[in-house]
Amino acid sequence: MNSFQSFLAAIFFLVALSVCGQQTPDTTNDYKKRVLETTEIDFLSSYYAQDGDNAAVTGGIGTEELTDITGTIVVSVPLTDDDVLTIDAGVSAYTSASSSNVNPFDGSGPADSFVASSGASQADTWVNLKGAYSHSSDNRNDMWSANASVSSEYDYFSLGFGGSYTKLFNEKNTELSLYANIFLDRWKAIYPSELRPFGTGGIGSFRASEIMGNTDYNPNFTEFDNENRNSYAIGLGFSQILHRKIQGSLALDVVQQQGLLSTPFQRVYFSDIEDAFVENFQLADDVERLPDSRFKVALGGRLNWYLNERVSARTFYRYYFDDWGIKSHTASIELPVKLSDTFTIYPSYRFYQQTAADYFYAYETALSTEEFYTSDYDLSEYAANQFGLGASYTDIFTKMHLWKFGLKSIDLKFYRYDRNTRFNSSILTAGFKFVSY
Repeated sequence: MNSFQSFLAAIFFLVALSVCGQQTPDTTNDYKKRVLETTEIDFLSSYYAQDGDNAAVTGGIGTEELTDITGTIVVSVPLTDDDVLTIDAGVSAYTSASSSNVNPFDGSGPADSFVASSGASQADTWVNLKGAYSHSSDNRNDMWSANASVSSEYDYFSLGFGGSYTKLFNEKNTELSLYANIFLDRWKAIYPSELRPFGTGGIGSFRASEIMGNTDYNPNFTEFDNENRNSYAIGLGFSQILHRKIQGSLALDVVQQQGLLSTPFQRVYFSDIEDAFVENFQLADDVERLPDSRFKVALGGRLNWYLNERVSARTFYRYYFDDWGIKSHTASIELPVKLSDTFTIYPSYRFYQQTAADYFYAYETALSTEEFYTSDYDLSEYAANQFGLGASYTDIFTKMHLWKFGLKSIDLKFYRYDRNTRFNSSILTAGFKFVSY
């Protein structure tokens, strides 16, 4: 049994104890509705696939093909009438043609930016564990929570913690919330394979006898001094019931990042440096270089409208900007349609548009004299459309059972995403919620 399986077994053991140990309430006391009536378990999974022609790993050209499978379990346990403990654990395993070309020469075929390498860098696993504790006041008008998280993959480790406070007033028609989170991350920097011999600042060599084009290939490459990345986030939320059928909300999010904000294995090719090739693969002139700080601001709003007992509308808009020069607009709408007491479908549409970062350069357009540069198309100017369709089943009486848990709901969602940089992706998600009885 691996460590994650052992962890899941431990969670189920704790859940079993919590279910068996729940006490019969004292009927002599005044009744107070619990924040969470019984233990709940959510099983979540997703399958994600993408493709495109502008891989950042290969300097803005090459395949972006990637597949990812994720599994998550979320356990919420009522500790008392007012307190809830939530444990969230997930594993994501992906195979990436793009990241496989961090070292394109470790495969069985000729290296090529449009062909995946079959070497070790083609796959990785991400593991995440998060715990949260929340407490509500007796009148349910005040709630605070605290959380801590840890996640890890081969070249990245993250430790996070934070908290939130929510206040309800005006007969619970108005809600104000505040949150703060800190993430302390560390890279295990992995550089493109051809640059590694030059990383110490000395005179390196990389299969010199095989180089075509610029046979004097000698990039001016140095490794990053700092491999830490810290992120500090705060947010404010305001929600108001405007009408018995309309609810609106506003949110402000501010993020400050410091440290290594470049991705160490993403290549850049300069227009003023002669190209060098081994096999069919162009050797990097450098990796992306970005500022060591970034300030982000997002302001958004939601408007939910209950049209009738069958149909409602959920709308969203957000404006974002940062000090790297990116400005973006996001708008979306979802239309839940209740087909029966148990089945609901919800088609959705999302539009996104952004300007390019000041430091973005397409393939072979950056100059070696620039201080900062990247060919990551996530930082380019683009527009994107996403269409989605979801379906949910609610078992009101939890007729279906798994051990000591009854099935409460099933949710299935599919999204198709297309952006005008020749990039597209699809994701299928499934969620199953069980409650103890």
